[in-house]
Amino acid sequence: MTAEDPAASSTMSKNASHAKPSGVAGASNEAALVTLMERTGYSMVQENGQRKYGPPPGWNGPSPPRGCEIFVGKIPRDVYEDELVPVFESVGRIYEMRLMMDFDGKNRGYAFVMYTEKHEAKRAVRELNNYEVRPGRLLGVCSSVDNCRLFIGGIPKTKKREEILEEVSKVTEGVLDVIVYASAADKMKNRGFAFVEYESHRAAAMARRKLMPGRIQLWGHQIAVDWAEPEIDVDEDVMETVKILYVRNLMMETNEETIRQIFSQWNPGCVERVKKIRDYAFVHFTSRDDAVLAMDNLNGTEIEGSCIEVTLAKPVDKEQYSRQKASKGAIPATPEATQQQNYVYQCDPYTLAYYGYPYSTLIGPNRDYFVKDRCTHPCPKPALNLSPVWFEAAS
Repeated sequence: MTAEDPAASSTMSKNASHAKPSGVAGASNEAALVTLMERTGYSMVQENGQRKYGPPPGWNGPSPPRGCEIFVGKIPRDVYEDELVPVFESVGRIYEMRLMMDFDGKNRGYAFVMYTEKHEAKRAVRELNNYEVRPGRLLGVCSSVDNCRLFIGGIPKTKKREEILEEVSKVTEGVLDVIVYASAADKMKNRGFAFVEYESHRAAAMARRKLMPGRIQLWGHQIAVDWAEPEIDVDEDVMETVKILYVRNLMMETNEETIRQIFSQWNPGCVERVKKIRDYAFVHFTSRDDAVLAMDNLNGTEIEGSCIEVTLAKPVDKEQYSRQKASKGAIPATPEATQQQNYVYQCDPYTLAYYGYPYSTLIGPNRDYFVKDRCTHPCPKPALNLSPVWFEAAS
């Protein structure tokens, strides 16, 4: 056949038009899936135990950012994209749906749906959780966590950030950043752990596998590695109302009055109160504008010889906080532990135990290691979330 053979070209074109998409060929509901693809213009490919629907036709540019993906669980095993896509496209534009598949052609009961915008993902969680996809069958919908950050413990306390970055980059790929915090008692030393940020979840997962105990040592030391706990999601509208600052890396000797004076220098009297615990503090302002002004001017500056980090505190609904921790197998804190202060701090569960609080305040996947390891290491495993959150204690 040559390019000049119109009859052959016509036959080839006709056969191509009737070709079955490789991602749905042989599926029990093949006709319904083909109809869906014809309606939306999306493609569908099956590989590595999952069937991918998307991206949108004509999509140019990078994938949507973090925060655009949701997890869908409790899917009946005979429910597929032809039923799921209409449900999830009702709240926003789908970038990609990944339905996990078994060898027998049925789904594995869960999927991931990525939207083109963050607000669409949030709307899906809000409106489609407990959606009745079949009579008596409710879907479970929540935010998906594309975690790219690992916790590494057992690091010699004399190592600087640059040394840790160099060493970790030698044995793992895709390292973007290393986050290290100074010891509360000696700012020249680290706390014995670091957070390592990778370029993708896949890179972080590969690094975690490679760094598992018994496989690799850093500087001749046995290390502990686990996922860093992701942040509790706080609505942007709520964050716009925050007027409390979180101040990290203070000197142990720095007192609350010194902090009050420094943070209120632009508007005397604007600080309502300061609560300092060891080497960090929460500064409460009368207005958000004063809080933001102080944060912009003081973040990265020194107080009594120590470079501080200043961020907005993250308010979290008490019930939401408790539900998320319970879902991770956390042991709930006792009422006495949670009410010792006016606020509970998401950044501090391991730090609290280090400072003598009950073990019941410990949360997160590294809890067992830390309880077991605490007797031999003066510095605890960290709170796995780098950003603090707070909520009002019950009155």
